[in-house]
Amino acid sequence: MEHRIVGPGPYRATKLWNETVELFRTKMPLRKHRCRFKSYERCFTAAEAVDWLHELLRRSQNFGPEVTRKQTVQLLKKFLKNHVIEDIKGKWGQEDFEDNRHLYRFPPSSPLRPYPKRPPYQKDVIKFPEWDDPLPGTSQDNIPVRPVVMSSEMWYKRHSIAIGEVPACRLVHRRQLTEANVEELWKTMTLSYLQKILGLDSLEEVLDVNLVNSKFIIHNVYSVSNQGVVILDDKSKELPHWVLSAMKCLANWPNCSDLKQPMYLGFEKDVFKTIADYYGHLKEPLLTFHLFDAFVSVLGLLQKEKMAIEAFQICCLLLPPENRRKLQLLMRMMARICLNKEMPPLCDGFGTRTLMVQTFSHCILCSKDEVDLDDLLAARLVTFLMDNYQEILKVPLALQTSIEERVAHLRRVQFQKSYPEVYQERFPTPESEALLFPEKPKAKPQLLMWALKNPFQPFQRTRSFRM
Repeated sequence: MEHRIVGPGPYRATKLWNETVELFRTKMPLRKHRCRFKSYERCFTAAEAVDWLHELLRRSQNFGPEVTRKQTVQLLKKFLKNHVIEDIKGKWGQEDFEDNRHLYRFPPSSPLRPYPKRPPYQKDVIKFPEWDDPLPGTSQDNIPVRPVVMSSEMWYKRHSIAIGEVPACRLVHRRQLTEANVEELWKTMTLSYLQKILGLDSLEEVLDVNLVNSKFIIHNVYSVSNQGVVILDDKSKELPHWVLSAMKCLANWPNCSDLKQPMYLGFEKDVFKTIADYYGHLKEPLLTFHLFDAFVSVLGLLQKEKMAIEAFQICCLLLPPENRRKLQLLMRMMARICLNKEMPPLCDGFGTRTLMVQTFSHCILCSKDEVDLDDLLAARLVTFLMDNYQEILKVPLALQTSIEERVAHLRRVQFQKSYPEVYQERFPTPESEALLFPEKPKAKPQLLMWALKNPFQPFQRTRSFRM
């Protein structure tokens, strides 16, 4: 009873669904059961299915030990709805599965999920302009010239060009490294780093690159506070003041200096419910719908923790700044609550850490198409985020340095093409330095003159050596 590790790549959620269904059908113990004075062969009770599947999911490295019994029941409800299982009367199609003694069986065949076919994304890569490329609307055949008076010297120059003695002049357009070029460079290199970490030939199946906004990446890198939290230019996209105050209250419990109203028994539970209601009613998860496959794909790297952190860092850079800020503040609050020993229990029957994962996982990651393993995948991701949020929500320094060096190089090339003489003075080559500053001959060390005056003179005793 062991799950195969499904690594990063396209359709990872579908692969996990099919893998779980196959294991459940082939390994789930079946036996004879009696119900209402009648015997049924090769079946199982709902409670037996929950026990077995819960243990399978907890042991799987694809999901982890944080999987709860409630999540297992939710998955079995989806199994019943999709005809992976049916009751002993052959009924299926509804999510009315309960953790009880009701009998279920496998149908003759359980349909596996087909892999979705997506139209190939059109890659719009902005090519950096070459120095010899003409500007739009211009050509070498239509160069504006001033009328000149023909003289003997002018006639000689034109004649020399015509017979090939002197090369013809050519109009060269000087191109500038524009802001759009820099933004495209940030986007291209960021996606290239992500593709390299995931080990994929292309990102087309896990990410629509046309939806990646380069301005978001640059903002998330440079517009940050001293604590590394994103600073928004549009203040209307900030968290509401009352939500931010509630989050500060629980993060700093029991020192809630922002709140003026008196506390009462169960006050912290009401504050937590206020925060959970706000995040639960967001129109889109914080990690956005179009990045769902990318984050799920990164989950396949959790066995290589360092690589997974690097991949999550880059994926989080692709988020809209307001989403990244909300995620940063939420993860800091969740981590502080879990580490706070003075925090009273916020829910009966759940530990604080489990409560955090179950409450906020859906508002952090979910699919627009309601993938059947949404809950398990989101819980796995949020658990990893809570343990590593400080590293994951940092700007990847290696990526930033690499892009900044590339931009600086392109600007240096631009300056060299535009002002070659000035560039040569400011940035001399080794050859030009050798011409300007010829190497001086090395001076030979001077010999000590006193050592050569009388080298073979015998030692003479002086008065200072007498006894």
